[in-house]
Amino acid sequence: MEIGLTNVREFEELARQALPKMFYDYFRGGAEDEFTLRENVEAFQRIRLNPRVLIDVSSINMSTSLLGFKLSSPILVAPTGGHKLAHPEGEVATARAAEACNTIMVLSFSSNCTIEEVASSCNAIRFFQLYVYKRRDVSAKLVQRAESCGFKAIVVTVDTPRIGRREADIKNKMVAPKISNLEGLLSVDANADGGSNLEAFANETLDPSLSWKDIGWVKSITKLPILIKGVLTAEDARKAVEVGVSGIVVSNHGGRQLDYVPASISVLEEVVQAVSGAIPVLVDGGVRRGSDIFKAIALGAKAVMVGRPIIYGLAAKGELGVRNVIGILKNELEHTMALAGCPTVQDITRSHVQTPADRLRSLI
Repeated sequence: MEIGLTNVREFEELARQALPKMFYDYFRGGAEDEFTLRENVEAFQRIRLNPRVLIDVSSINMSTSLLGFKLSSPILVAPTGGHKLAHPEGEVATARAAEACNTIMVLSFSSNCTIEEVASSCNAIRFFQLYVYKRRDVSAKLVQRAESCGFKAIVVTVDTPRIGRREADIKNKMVAPKISNLEGLLSVDANADGGSNLEAFANETLDPSLSWKDIGWVKSITKLPILIKGVLTAEDARKAVEVGVSGIVVSNHGGRQLDYVPASISVLEEVVQAVSGAIPVLVDGGVRRGSDIFKAIALGAKAVMVGRPIIYGLAAKGELGVRNVIGILKNELEHTMALAGCPTVQDITRSHVQTPADRLRSLI
């Protein structure tokens, strides 16, 4: 652990100092007023903990499993694009850190390192994040490459019929980062009309007609399990079970898509209740403390995905920085479990947290 860095928030300032303003704004920013971006963090802070005492916590076991894969803790690396904007080694450094921490990295389709480069860099368990393009042959090719390179699942991002209005990127005239996986398949050159080239590229290529029936198409082109990322309602959670996906990620895209939607953690429980244990539910957005992970598990999440802190760690100190970020979160989670009276992840229950809705009901 790096001396002097006591929590993952401190990595953001190091990243701000290390990165050009355009790139820092790209990683940090959210959509429009950034209400949801802020709410993702603040909603965790409104959840209280209910510790139990006089429980033997001399040994804490944070291990869990997801889709049959054993993990040292319920922490995954979320799909985020453009890692070479943060560090020259890009996603290869992030993958190696994930392997060292015995966790799963979800590789973004918009990675600067190719699927093949990341696959050959280490033996980490990897999932691949897929966007569905207007040109379905491009999406199919990416899935086939991921499967042939040993990736273990496909995570379909479903909340981007068009890209969110990220005003910092528009002001900075953000240029789309090099998407190595698309070389020879799609051009990332797009007419930005003086605004964000990234937004123009997304609007030209992403398929706004994507619907529930198309999940069947994704299932038809791979033998890998399919998770969908971007669910925020019980209704969509039930539909996800109906179409036969293998998991759900409750997510608002880190506050980067539709502003003023709820914080992911605030709708997690209704999604968990809707699926009734049929498939695992994960959550991302706003995780900054080990206690946040504890809260998510208590509300029914199988695991959390961590995005921006990973990027900040990468920008600050490369692979070591990513390992530090994951290590801090794991240490904090272990500490929270001990003080809350939970020797294992399985011991964390709904009774260990109190939400704003719980407090309101107690007053009625």
